[in-house]
Amino acid sequence: MDTDIERIELGDVEVIKVVEVRGPFGAPGDLFPGIEGAWRAGEEWLAPRFQDPDSGAVLAAVQAWVLRSEGRTIVVDPGVGNGRERPGTPHFSGLDTDFPDRLVRAGVRPEDVDLVVNTHVHADHVGWNTREEGGSWVPTFPNATYLVPRADHDFFGPEGAARTVRDNHRFLFADSVAPVVEAGQAVLWEGESHRIDGQLTLEPAPGHTPGSSVLRLASGTDRAVFVGDLLHSPAQFLAPSCSSAMCVDPAESAASRVRVLGRAADEGELVIPAHFPGPGAAEIRRDGAGFAVHRWAA
Repeated sequence: MDTDIERIELGDVEVIKVVEVRGPFGAPGDLFPGIEGAWRAGEEWLAPRFQDPDSGAVLAAVQAWVLRSEGRTIVVDPGVGNGRERPGTPHFSGLDTDFPDRLVRAGVRPEDVDLVVNTHVHADHVGWNTREEGGSWVPTFPNATYLVPRADHDFFGPEGAARTVRDNHRFLFADSVAPVVEAGQAVLWEGESHRIDGQLTLEPAPGHTPGSSVLRLASGTDRAVFVGDLLHSPAQFLAPSCSSAMCVDPAESAASRVRVLGRAADEGELVIPAHFPGPGAAEIRRDGAGFAVHRWAA
């Protein structure tokens, strides 16, 4: 069994999870300031899937989602990429994985991809936008349109505020975003929503970054929401007001998370976060000021 590739059918949409890397990503209190109480309350079920039982570190994965919808192949959040310089996140620097081969094993050749969705512009969501060729970064998916939130493009771009914060932001824009824009393959979307097709819609969910978005799926009787980095751990179901240390605006991120999870609980949407290892999707219910997992989806 190839545990790096898993599939599920949601209505008429095939969803394929393709893992790039997985492992410990840091201590709970460092990644989620203020979450310690909720973390202790959930320890019995967080370990061993979502917390290393020995070190106590948060376990997470970087993975892309491939969607086949209405005859098109769509890649959502294509990981870190190989050979990147990421001084602020050493575990993302200089990766050398076989992720492209995993895509092929999943039945996805780069030339077959029609659309790439970046739910937001962070190093682990835009990396495989590009690959290195002859000393330059070129689009990995030569026939694809890349959907990039305009707010993030402007924030992380050459004139954006993020460039003054971390070298990571400057590097990731230069090697993973600018090349697809310069190739004429990027669409910078903005507004209240962006309709991809009759089953898929992008909607803003700002806070983690200014342009962070969620991807909603509605096909037949099935509903799902790909929430990107609104969640990094299921402990945030218990404490949805607790944002990650990576959020640009923690309060706005919390408001987006509460809103999106509330709709998912009320309307029966399957919640599919970017970084959960193992079971990557959950049905949730309201539980006091937070939410509880009703069922993990296979």
